[in-house]
Amino acid sequence: MERPDPEFRALVDKVSAAESWVIDGNYSVARDILWPRATTIIWLNHSFELVLYRAVTRSIYRTSTKKPLFAGNVETFRHSFLSRDSIILWVLKTFHTKRARYANLLTSNELPGINIIELSGQKQVDAFLDNVEVR
Repeated sequence: MERPDPEFRALVDKVSAAESWVIDGNYSVARDILWPRATTIIWLNHSFELVLYRAVTRSIYRTSTKKPLFAGNVETFRHSFLSRDSIILWVLKTFHTKRARYANLLTSNELPGINIIELSGQKQVDAFLDNVEVR
């Protein structure tokens, strides 16, 4: 179950007030908190085909193994493939709009001083990770 927005924003505010932090995800509800505090934003700008493929294969794996996810949730075939809340349907409906929105946001002049890294494809991600210095 999702946290209510005010509770989620308070948690994000607390975590991102630390000297260093990493957030995974594109939480638009907290973007106004996170982005002004960020030094680097990494955009995994994968192709539609790759994102859809991964959503389908991940859903197949999760429904067949019944592996518990966050908060003990377990994906079912019905929810993953036959529901209006299906992640696969969500990818189909939102991918292109979200990609265009992020392209505009990340190339705007509203992010002065923030290092934007766009990685388009797994080879670029792998090369980037090979050069990351872990502290």
